[in-house]
Amino acid sequence: MGVVNRIARAIAGPALALAMPFTASAQGLIRDAEIEHILRDYADPLFEAAGLKPADVNIYIVQDNTLNAFVAAGQNLFLHTGLIMETKTPEELKGVIAHETGHIAGGHNVTRDAAMGAASGTSLITMGLGALALFAGAPDAAMALFGSAGQFGMMTIFKFTRAEESSADQYGLDFLEKTGQSADGLPSFMEHFRYEELMSESRRDPYFRSHPISSDRISALTRRAASITAKSKPQSQETIDQLAMMKAKLVGFIGPANRVASRYPASDQSMPAKYARAIAAYRAVDIKAALRLTQELIDAEPTNPYFEELKGQILFESGKSTESVGPHRRSVELAPQHALLKVNLARSLIGTKSEDNIKEAEGLLIDALALEPDNAFAWNQLAVVYASQGRIGDADLATAEEAYQVGNMSRAHVFASRARDKLKLDTPNGQRADDIMALSDPRNRPRGARPGFAGTALNTQH
Repeated sequence: MGVVNRIARAIAGPALALAMPFTASAQGLIRDAEIEHILRDYADPLFEAAGLKPADVNIYIVQDNTLNAFVAAGQNLFLHTGLIMETKTPEELKGVIAHETGHIAGGHNVTRDAAMGAASGTSLITMGLGALALFAGAPDAAMALFGSAGQFGMMTIFKFTRAEESSADQYGLDFLEKTGQSADGLPSFMEHFRYEELMSESRRDPYFRSHPISSDRISALTRRAASITAKSKPQSQETIDQLAMMKAKLVGFIGPANRVASRYPASDQSMPAKYARAIAAYRAVDIKAALRLTQELIDAEPTNPYFEELKGQILFESGKSTESVGPHRRSVELAPQHALLKVNLARSLIGTKSEDNIKEAEGLLIDALALEPDNAFAWNQLAVVYASQGRIGDADLATAEEAYQVGNMSRAHVFASRARDKLKLDTPNGQRADDIMALSDPRNRPRGARPGFAGTALNTQH
């Protein structure tokens, strides 16, 4: 994996949540099963239309109020929460994703690899994971994505030429046409922010510093988009509802309380409004109201796994681990494909301190790591499970894996060494401890090199 990819994937927690007060300017990565699922629904058909394998393209959600989206270090797409919340229709968000996919398909980011390498010393710094990555909140997992110097100051690296921008536009329109979707979203999105052309460079949102708009560009997009849209199918109601729910969730979690009240007043009885108010009540530590509002959502949509997830989260964060198991278990039953939901349930089971529950948590964490081998928080929780079972060698190995995934090579080396001393070297876990020791030993790496993921041994036997 590249540097950007490893850092981003290492910050992997089960859910978008709040554990402590924070400001809306806090930056970090958000992990949330629901939002990731929606973005995948939007993006994967476009990736396929581009000839890409969706599983090979990583999507990262950056908690930042500015409008921005960009690709970096190969097939890695970054979307700011500010951009998601400002898009007015699914067509607009899909249009931006299609455009960024055009940069990947066109190989535009490859030509900037050398520039990224030269700037990496100033562009990667430590930043707090932030309250939104609550469940990735092990101290060692709170590490950096990109440094901020005026909202991701390294945007100078991502300056696209006008030729590349036009090329990405046309690629994006191709992908929308191939998937039978309206292409009006991209020119519409740009039209809404045409005023950015008149601002000074320092005042523009990052997206428009790196993706300059012009009247000619919008006109060219609009003309071709109209012909594509004329033969397209309208967005489904489900797709429209998905965007509304995603925006409500983001506003509820990262917006100030007055924004929730203004956007979703009590008179608004829509599901997104109820969702935002339930989350806002949770954030305000009004647990009684939060549970009541969340239960109303569950009663209205009993097969929605994310409402159950929210209820479990509220209960767990209220110190009610045992009570939180039921909702989290239901969320996994409804959406067993989500690693983050499995880690949620495992965390609640561990909190009960029941021997049987801890054993079940072990299986869930192993399942989650089979889906996401680089989920640092899952490794952290697996270390807790093994330590509680007296399996200290396995606990040390899981801690080494966690450190390895977040790029803390010195810690990885120390715990892999401890694990190797306790495990039999002819077992998968003993061999993995030996591998991590070698991969994390600075004497075995050229200066500036970072090891790639070398596989994981998951041995559930004592």
